[in-house]
Amino acid sequence: MIVCVGLATSDTILAVPRHPQPDDRVVASERVVAGGGPAATAAVAIARLGVPVRFVGIVDELEGVDVVRVPGEMAQSTVIVGGGTRAIVTTEPQLFDVPSGALDGADWVHVDHVGYPAVHAHAGLQLSVDGGNAIPGLAVEGLALYAPTEVTDDGRRARLTVVTRGASGCTAFSEDETIDVPAFPVRAVSTLGAGDVFHGALLACLVRGLGLRDALVHANACAALSCRALDGRSAIPTWDELERSLA
Repeated sequence: MIVCVGLATSDTILAVPRHPQPDDRVVASERVVAGGGPAATAAVAIARLGVPVRFVGIVDELEGVDVVRVPGEMAQSTVIVGGGTRAIVTTEPQLFDVPSGALDGADWVHVDHVGYPAVHAHAGLQLSVDGGNAIPGLAVEGLALYAPTEVTDDGRRARLTVVTRGASGCTAFSEDETIDVPAFPVRAVSTLGAGDVFHGALLACLVRGLGLRDALVHANACAALSCRALDGRSAIPTWDELERSLA
């Protein structure tokens, strides 16, 4: 089982023909309200791929996910999507402590910038860290998996480091090899949450027993397929759909 700890958000997503300028007015062509957040979206991807998953954080519920709810107010975000890019305005997330027993039975524990402070003092975890947002005091050495973006990659390496490169795919650095995997072609509506989906899919594939290269290929495809919708979750494929897309 995989346990994801960290941020869940309620997102209001607006599709626009162009990003607004100061004192500007732009009319949205579409509006969607959906769930988001790095750790929460990774948990949904894991569940869609048929792997048992638990989420620990401030949230009401997640599709297909065992939830350990932590008291607090869920963060709210407004996301503007247009011209192939996005802009996010969000409220400050609340930090929290992990309830006793919430990490029990975890093969992997996956965290984001909100989850890491809650679990980093726990010993004996096979820890995966989403490095897409800055994490003060993050010690990369000794992590089982570190996943920065191309923008946030500062050259530090864990036992396995996977750098996501958007439309250019990803690069994995292990103790034995470097693996480059090209992106999976898809007609993207929005890339919102794609990195989060990639992280969840990669862990799900590793738990399913795939080798590293195959897991990276599947995770790339899963993240790409999630870009078919304006929000970051509704187009995440199931395992059968993912397998068909790669056949």
